[in-house]
Amino acid sequence: MSAASDLQPALAALARGEIILLTGDQLRGGDVDLVAAASLVRPETINFMARHARGLICLAMTADRAVRLGLSLSDSGGLERTQRPFSASIEARVGITTGISAADRATTIRAAVAEGASEEDVVSPGHVFPLIAREGGVQVRASATEAAVALCRMAGVGDAAVLCAVLREDGEMARAQDLGPFLREHGIAQADIAMLIKAGRR
Repeated sequence: MSAASDLQPALAALARGEIILLTGDQLRGGDVDLVAAASLVRPETINFMARHARGLICLAMTADRAVRLGLSLSDSGGLERTQRPFSASIEARVGITTGISAADRATTIRAAVAEGASEEDVVSPGHVFPLIAREGGVQVRASATEAAVALCRMAGVGDAAVLCAVLREDGEMARAQDLGPFLREHGIAQADIAMLIKAGRR
């Protein structure tokens, strides 16, 4: 079976608006993330990530989209330390209250990835944390940010993804081998960054 075929269950899940598990981010020591298509995000998506993954909920996007939203990479020293290409946090300009609820964060994400979205649609700081993918994708940077964007493109659900690092019950970062029971309980499909690289995806 080809690498592209191996990815089909995860791609189908993303196309349905479901959450998948992404593994293989060696830049972050093997951290794993829950991923969903930003274009299909719902409050339930955010709530599930907050409850079951418990990491920081982020919005991975292309560099082109970041430019349209008036976003740029934050301090490069932070990137070297965390391996997360953060920009300034954002909030939707309209349609939210405190910004932190699952519904408000879903509203912010939808505003940021809407067709024609611009810097007029978001304010900073906020409660959603953008990550800016590198041009060339996983072929130049094999991390969850680039992989999540690539998977959403392959699934036909846009070029942006919501992702959240998974913590174990003890608060330490989870690894793929920790999550067998979790995957079975919730019926979550899985993809690995190595599959994308092997398939030649960007």
